[in-house]
Amino acid sequence: MLSEEVRLSEAVAQKRKQAKQILVTKLDLTKIDGNGDFSCPTCGVTISPEDETENVYTILEEKVRNNALEELVIQCNACSNRICLTGFPSLEMDTSETE
Repeated sequence: MLSEEVRLSEAVAQKRKQAKQILVTKLDLTKIDGNGDFSCPTCGVTISPEDETENVYTILEEKVRNNALEELVIQCNACSNRICLTGFPSLEMDTSETE
């Protein structure tokens, strides 16, 4: 009887751990056509970089390396799916002094 309770307890703990795991979908922006709009891979809502209201998505994390945006993690407000965006265009910046 005790071993059944232990197995049940372990099963419940494993289930809770799985429920807390958050899946993140990776999306490379260099592989999409158009002006940067894309559909949420889970619910299909259109996410646009032009939308600065955060009504459709929320920015969760920005990863910057050498003053260039490398990754952006957003969350779809419709379905709570997290999306890691990569492939941002690197803009060459002239850091030399102007004469």
